[in-house]
Amino acid sequence: MAMLLRRVWETMSSRTCSTGDSSARPSCTTESSSLGAFDQIPWDVLIQIVILIGPKEAAKLCVVSKSWRALVSDNRLWIFFLQHQQEPWDSIFFGETTLGSGYPYQTLVTGLSFMHIYGQRAQVPGSVIIDGGSGYCKFGWSKYDCPSGRTATFLEFGNIESPMYSRLRHFFATIYSRMQVKPSTQPIVVSIPICHYDDTENAKASRRQLKDCFQQVLFDLNVPAVCAINQATLALYAAKRTSGIVVNIGFQVTSVVPILHGKVMRKVGVEVMGLGALKLTGYLRLLMQQNNINFGSLYTVRTLKEKLCYVAADYKAELSKDTQASLEIAGEGWFTLSKERFQTGEILFQPRMADVRTMGLDQAVALCMDHCHYAELSGDDAWFKTVILTGGSACLPGLAERLEKELRGLLPSSISNGIRVIPPYGADTAWFGAKLVGNLSTFPGAWCATKKQFRQKSRFNIMWRSSLPYLEDDAH
Repeated sequence: MAMLLRRVWETMSSRTCSTGDSSARPSCTTESSSLGAFDQIPWDVLIQIVILIGPKEAAKLCVVSKSWRALVSDNRLWIFFLQHQQEPWDSIFFGETTLGSGYPYQTLVTGLSFMHIYGQRAQVPGSVIIDGGSGYCKFGWSKYDCPSGRTATFLEFGNIESPMYSRLRHFFATIYSRMQVKPSTQPIVVSIPICHYDDTENAKASRRQLKDCFQQVLFDLNVPAVCAINQATLALYAAKRTSGIVVNIGFQVTSVVPILHGKVMRKVGVEVMGLGALKLTGYLRLLMQQNNINFGSLYTVRTLKEKLCYVAADYKAELSKDTQASLEIAGEGWFTLSKERFQTGEILFQPRMADVRTMGLDQAVALCMDHCHYAELSGDDAWFKTVILTGGSACLPGLAERLEKELRGLLPSSISNGIRVIPPYGADTAWFGAKLVGNLSTFPGAWCATKKQFRQKSRFNIMWRSSLPYLEDDAH
């Protein structure tokens, strides 16, 4: 490849303009715009040759001549290089074209230079990502393929009383200590839990106070820039969308969150079921006890839930099938489950099986869709017909298919046509959404707040909040 570059430099002394087909490459009108001895090679072939030398060497060709600069700037070349990055190309394309300018979104498909995007992404240092889920907190670097660690979440995020600051500070300090990194070295993308679900002024104030507390703690730890986004929106980003309904099966509750253009539609209504992962695990434990299956701890039951349980497409039909399966757990031996495997997940659709007085998951999502339809927030109903599942228990096999089937049976065809339920991207969906943001070529840019900006905004809000109620930022 070095020989190719030397050949390019050598031929510049005797370069001449091409007289070939103008559609094959950009027109060349001066000697300084020639490709030299490479003029006779078709443009597509030259791109393939440049691909072989790699992005760093390809970038150096920009200084040779105008024609080489035009060749090396060809988007097809840099799209190829981006497609061979660790991060999936569809995520890169979605992020750069939809999220690149920050919020509110601006579609940037036309006029994008993927050569510039490649260069900027290579220079982005990466960020710390902390996704404090209701059950487990996932943390790591945006440049990593997956979270580098996880720990049990020991905060009651919904509690915004005075102890919150000290508990949050201890929480973040613990995560930074485990990552062995100084808070002052990198910006952070942190997820804000969905809580205070109502659209009342009190709920808005509580959400503002919670977000402000997150930012205040992080800035007091000397974090240079903070990007705080709610978990449901991050789950949408992971699915490469900015609108849809996010179903988050959390530790204690399941929330059904409608989001339009990145903003939570609280006026439409966030549905909440008093049933989460803890209840699923508890119900499996009850079934095992009833069937005289002995176990050592709740951790064993949770492992069996994660490894053996699933959601039946047709519950009654599944009862007559042989569904026995076994799993060996280190230190405890073999466990064999049968009907317990699908009875556990069935309580999401029939909560009364577990003596839980709440609507089923299909009913909650259908109700949310019905509200979205009649709210007429957009000229196109398609925005709420995509359902994104998130949360560890949302990974139960068969859940997406069953929910989609039930929704089609509950809703009229005018609403149900076009419904699609997307399975979660593992148990770390929100973390992957944060990773997408943290790796943008424009990050931190418009996505982050600095300590100075935070203090200025806080003073402004204190002065004007009573007269400007719209200051609440529900998008992030």
